Amino acid sequence: MASVLGCCLRWCGDGGSGHVPLKEMPAVQLDTHHMGTDVVIVKSGRRICGTGGCLANAPLHQNKSYFEFKIQSTGVWGIGVATQKVNLNQIPFGRDVHSLVLRQDGSVYHNNEEKNRLPANSIPQEGDIVGITYDHVELNMFLNGKNMHCPASGIRGTVFPVVYVDDSAILDCQFSEFYYTPPQGFEKILFEQQIF
Repeated sequence: MASVLGCCLRWCGDGGSGHVPLKEMPAVQLDTHHMGTDVVIVKSGRRICGTGGCLANAPLHQNKSYFEFKIQSTGVWGIGVATQKVNLNQIPFGRDVHSLVLRQDGSVYHNNEEKNRLPANSIPQEGDIVGITYDHVELNMFLNGKNMHCPASGIRGTVFPVVYVDDSAILDCQFSEFYYTPPQGFEKILFEQQIF
């Protein structure tokens, strides 16, 4: 019996420790399967350039999500949330019911309606970090860690972080290891755990 057990353990290839490696959760990043035709994604799914938009690869399932964008180079851009029905080639976003975004001019658009606007002295510039919170009702913006008190709402359904660029804009996405601590109660995007 001992030799059978020894043989079995040798075949398992784990030296008999009995540990089974757990599958790592995938990283949240920009999704190259959901991007515009003229979009370029680099830096392991964290940087967007070119022309058009891209969704992240994880929907916002948890109650309070937080993510950030760093403006590497200015131009035309927008960040926020969108459903998978958004047209990733038609920018700017915010022109239909499928996206709710902060645009480079400080306006926040959904369904072709300006929902709010950042204070005039708080328009994001090159090098700035824009934080986004979303709690399934309201989207809120933070500029370099400071709450802009600029809520916007109206989008319905399953949403994903979204970003679009044009006119030489380059944005980096941070879905973890943030520049600024998320506001109280908000956390990085979590993949929905599936239990079999």
